[in-house]
Amino acid sequence: MKEIVIISGKGGTGKTSVTAAFAALAAPAIMVDCDVDAADLHLVLSPTVEETHAFFGGRQARIITEQCQACGTCADVCRFSAIRHDAATGYQIDPLACEGCGVCAHFCPHEAMAFEETCNGQWFRSSTRFGPLVHARLGIAAENSGKLVALIRREARALAAANQANWLLVDGPPGIGCPVISSLTGADHVVIVTEPTIAGLHDLERVLTLTAHFHVPASIIINKADLYQHGAEEIAQTACTHHAQVLGHIPYDPVFTQAQLVGLSVIEYADGPVSQAIRACWNQLRISLTKE
Repeated sequence: MKEIVIISGKGGTGKTSVTAAFAALAAPAIMVDCDVDAADLHLVLSPTVEETHAFFGGRQARIITEQCQACGTCADVCRFSAIRHDAATGYQIDPLACEGCGVCAHFCPHEAMAFEETCNGQWFRSSTRFGPLVHARLGIAAENSGKLVALIRREARALAAANQANWLLVDGPPGIGCPVISSLTGADHVVIVTEPTIAGLHDLERVLTLTAHFHVPASIIINKADLYQHGAEEIAQTACTHHAQVLGHIPYDPVFTQAQLVGLSVIEYADGPVSQAIRACWNQLRISLTKE
């Protein structure tokens, strides 16, 4: 089984559209959407949810009213000003300000502070027309997205092993933060989808530095490549500098959006220049993986 992670240095480059197209070409495969803060692969794959699980990714303090002596120690040690005193109700915790560090529970002299697990979101195991999908939804303003990504990747790998799947396709989050690191560490290959702009080039360099740090081989797909030829050439030069292969160039075409509006991958929707370019990228990627 080969685990391929599709990421981008910024949002809006077409990463999820490419992932869905790869899923159509690799079917049957196992898919996992690791963009837990703003998951959208399900919009194209139209999954049928088979299992729903709660994600407990952090802890939060709670005052045990009957044991509280109103000494104020918890408020004194809280670095986030999450514990406040009210003349009518006594000491209260602001759940939006609490960072779940546990200092208040540790120093409370009357053991009047509980430090409990909190539900930070949900993760799902679903079926799609291309194969099983593992995806998640992080709660609003919830933390530990990296931990949730690690969880669903682990579940997807177990599912791939159980199904003896050849391909595990990971739709990763944009950027270079914690959820991205959690998405790509230990993967067989990373595909970076970028676009020929100054911002795209800058973010590509950051992502290539990240993949090199974790020793994950990387390839590049240049989307909307025909909009700025000089920018596409600069991206190719940057790829060469970082010893990364350019899998192919995808021309700009509204067909991407048209396919999304009807809930299809571009491969299913039309067999035009975009689909042909993505097929060429997929075939080139398969050849590269057999050499690694």
